This record gives sequence, structure tokens and C-alpha cells, in this order.
Amino acid sequence: MANAMAQQLIEQTVVSLARQMEQQVDREIQKLDNLNEDDVEAIRQKRLIEMKQRQEKMKDWVARGHGEYREIHTEQEFFKEMKGEERMVCHFFRENWPCKVMDKHLSILAKKHMETKFVKINAEKSPFLTDRLKIWMLPTLALIRYEKTVDYVAGFDQLGGKDDFDTSVLAERLAKSEMIDYDWSAGGKAAAAAPKGIRKGGGGAYKKTESDEDSDFD
Repeated sequence: MANAMAQQLIEQTVVSLARQMEQQVDREIQKLDNLNEDDVEAIRQKRLIEMKQRQEKMKDWVARGHGEYREIHTEQEFFKEMKGEERMVCHFFRENWPCKVMDKHLSILAKKHMETKFVKINAEKSPFLTDRLKIWMLPTLALIRYEKTVDYVAGFDQLGGKDDFDTSVLAERLAKSEMIDYDWSAGGKAAAAAPKGIRKGGGGAYKKTESDEDSDFD
């Protein structure tokens, strides 16, 4: 049953990707003048190769748990999920309204951005991680690349300072840290241009430390 669902997810994503790729090709062709048939075909062939390569990546992503937003329950499971991942967004949460708002948006993004793993872990049950990563406010998203924390989104200040922000705002914020593939030409509601490493925002304080630097897991 699980394999069938995973296969269905792959097929749906491939169809969606094919449509997006075709639209991108058409946009590129429209921007270029004096293209002959050979030029058009060359562009299409190049994009088809890229699409096939991405399909192979998607199979690996599905096997790794990409495409869905999941809760992990132990710190040991966190390290297992992180191992070998190029990009992982981990939501440190507790049972409150701001964290549920973040859950809603992450669930949407996990389905749209197969290239990134999206997980969450209860901060109050993960004292080692919250201390090591200096989590002091919930919700906080730890943005992890190649098993190293590169940035944080703490609370909602970087997302407009309110809890009714659009999912596209969070998507753009993640894209600024290179956590998802994002088509900037498509437009959207711009997220606040907060510098990396600045952690501020609303959403309920958890605990604050004297140091506010990023941490490795080593």
C-alpha cells in the first residue's frame, strides 16, 4: 500500500513537472528572436534531459521521505533523517496556535517542493537539540544544508509579523536561504528581507540563550 502511494506521488509530481517544464520552454522561446526549428528542438531536448534527471532524483527523494510533512519523535530519529540530505527544514514546535499555523504552510510546501525534506520535532521533548541549536522561540524553523544549520526562521516577524501570512511568503523566505527551488519570475508576496542569522519574531517564547550563533551538529 505504501509503495503504491509513493508511486502515485511520483507519477503526479512527474506530470506536474512536465507541465511546468513545457511552460518554461515556451516562455524561453518567446523571449528569443530569430529561432529556427533546429534551435527550438535543441532547447526542448535540453529540457527533456533535465526533466529525466529530475525524475531520477524524485525517486530517491520519495524513498527518503520527501513529499510529505512528517513528525519525528526522538533526537536519534532527527539525526537519521538528516543524514545525507542536501536540504532539510525542521520545525521545532509545541502544541500552540502559532506552531499549528506553521504546520499548515509546511504541509503545503512539502508537497510542492520535493527537493527538500520537511519534518517537525517537539522542542520540549528534545532538550539536546534545542540547546545545541539555541532554539529560544517557537515556532522556529532550522534550515539545514548538508547536515549543517545555515539559517533560522524564528516566529513570524520575518513573515510579515502576523499569523495570516500567505504560504508564498514562507516559500520566498526559504528560497532566500536556498532551501527550496523557487521561480522568482512568477512573482508572489515578498517576505521580509531579514539578514541571515537574525532571530526574532512573535509566536511564544521558549527559552533564550546568551549566544545567538548558528551551531553545527558535530
